[in-house]
Amino acid sequence: MRLSKKQITEFQNFIFDWWKSNRRDLPWRHTNDPYHILVSEVMLQQTQVSRVLPKYDEFLYTFPTVHMLAKASPAKVLRLWKGMGYNRRALFLKKTAEAVIHTYNGIFPVDEKSLLTLPGVGSYTSRAIMVFAYRKDVAMVDTNIRQIITRHFFDGVPQKEKIIAEIAEQLVPKGKSWEWHQALMDYGAASKFERRNLEPVEGWSKKKTIPFHDSNRFFRGRIMDLLREKSMKERDVLDIMKEVYMKEKECIMPILQKLEKDGLIVRSKIGIITLPE
Repeated sequence: MRLSKKQITEFQNFIFDWWKSNRRDLPWRHTNDPYHILVSEVMLQQTQVSRVLPKYDEFLYTFPTVHMLAKASPAKVLRLWKGMGYNRRALFLKKTAEAVIHTYNGIFPVDEKSLLTLPGVGSYTSRAIMVFAYRKDVAMVDTNIRQIITRHFFDGVPQKEKIIAEIAEQLVPKGKSWEWHQALMDYGAASKFERRNLEPVEGWSKKKTIPFHDSNRFFRGRIMDLLREKSMKERDVLDIMKEVYMKEKECIMPILQKLEKDGLIVRSKIGIITLPE
């Protein structure tokens, strides 16, 4: 789908005019260091900005360079990640740092093809580094940007990713990709807040989901928090899960096995569970 010059100009003006009075001042907007950009982007995945702000500063204070993160133990990185959730992201960050050191001599690549070779770095994150660190005129599409384009150009009717990507590329103003995407991020965040506070319309029903406090992700987090404090006997972990959360061994063992498979814990032959060193 090709947009007319008028459509593009009007939409760009609308977003930039809105941004003049609504832009956020965020710490990762004061750097073009690709390492700092990577840390912020990984932290922001499925996590609210308010939770990321203190952890971003703490993380970069502890690991100020990609070299220091690469040399750190997985256990230290995971302990620092407490409160962020989705702990595999912490390991991906460390593995990415190691790849930058060993494959690229400590210098982040500048092209998308090379960035995509880094562990855990997908299309969106690679383009975020290109835009926010290197000021490249490329388009980024996350969930919020996809929703903005869908709402403004397709009356809210979902479109194939290829179509959304084509529209996104056309909308990037030459020489202003950094500003454009920051504006879209702020507009998307504000729009998301407004949608969240709307009253459900009559006849609207929410798809039934498992409450977070009864989900595997919740118990993964509780187990990780226990191990951040100290190594434990497996049977002690199982006892705590039963006593505190009323979860039997049959429910917790698959979670332990998945944590081990994900590289987040180490289970010894003598029944001790630790974070990976």
